[in-house]
Amino acid sequence: MNLFITKTLTTAFFTLTLSLPAAGQDLIANQAPSDKKMRDINNVILKHTIKADLSDPASDIYTNWTRKIRTEEGHVAANFKIDLRGFAMPTTSRQINSDFGRRWGKQHEGLDIKVYTGDTIRSAFDGKVRIVAFNRRGYGYYIVIRHPNGLETLYGHLSKQLVKEDQIVRAGEVIGLGGNTGRSSGSHLHFETRLLGQPIDPALLFDFPNQDVTGDFYTLRNRAMTKGDLAVAETRQMEEEARMREHAQLASVSHTQTASATESDMANAENEEEETTQQATQPSSKKSARRQNGRTATHRVKRGDTLSKIAKRHGLTITQLCRLNGIKTSTTLRPGQKLRCS
Repeated sequence: MNLFITKTLTTAFFTLTLSLPAAGQDLIANQAPSDKKMRDINNVILKHTIKADLSDPASDIYTNWTRKIRTEEGHVAANFKIDLRGFAMPTTSRQINSDFGRRWGKQHEGLDIKVYTGDTIRSAFDGKVRIVAFNRRGYGYYIVIRHPNGLETLYGHLSKQLVKEDQIVRAGEVIGLGGNTGRSSGSHLHFETRLLGQPIDPALLFDFPNQDVTGDFYTLRNRAMTKGDLAVAETRQMEEEARMREHAQLASVSHTQTASATESDMANAENEEEETTQQATQPSSKKSARRQNGRTATHRVKRGDTLSKIAKRHGLTITQLCRLNGIKTSTTLRPGQKLRCS
């Protein structure tokens, strides 16, 4: 009897659906789960699965917390993955007025997105507000937020700031209103994405015309990036922490695989950190021999060499190597360049 009733109701439902006008069928279709709705649900699950420390976001990358935009210190390993899941579009506007790149003889370090004065501006990810300030000849009223994925986002030319420094915000939370303050010729949002103070083209991460991100992750294909006065052991430790952080992010996809990988990484981190510390504190036998002979050790830079590799090879810290050669940790090495190592 129950089977007969079920079959009857199913038949009636499909008959009713087929007889409905187009508007009625669209209404039923809209009630079905879509890819975007499922993605939103997954994002909610991710937020509960990955417990990011918003009181000190990306602490495994950054070593300081200042009110300066471009002088952030820290370290990221080569081919660093930026997690774009759990995002929110900063504005519903789809119109880009000016792209990232050279403009009027200067580097334009973000995107200019058309908004009107008073339009809602939202935080792109969970994070902590680092700067709420005013720059008359530049950004006008602007906000900088640091996020657990390592990114910092900047929102410029606002008419009003609705958050305070050190405030924790969530993805999609209203942080300000669009405007035309500072050096601006019309109301718009100047939006930047940065890592260790270095600008990244927001269009590589955010697709404003389609109101979406470009993927779950964006890999910054680059050599290891180090800013500030960091020793070899410190940079190695930060690289291991970054790897462990990536495994933790992938935990939402496969808890079992991540658990075993994290244990392995922690063991490797301890071993490598111990080896690196010994190498950083004890000069190599080659270096000692050269010093005894009264000669200065030098190194000719080869393709693929980094300050970390060269310092390790000669029993130095990055700081010592830079001091010997009068260079900075951010200096780009050239193949064939000679460096003093003693």
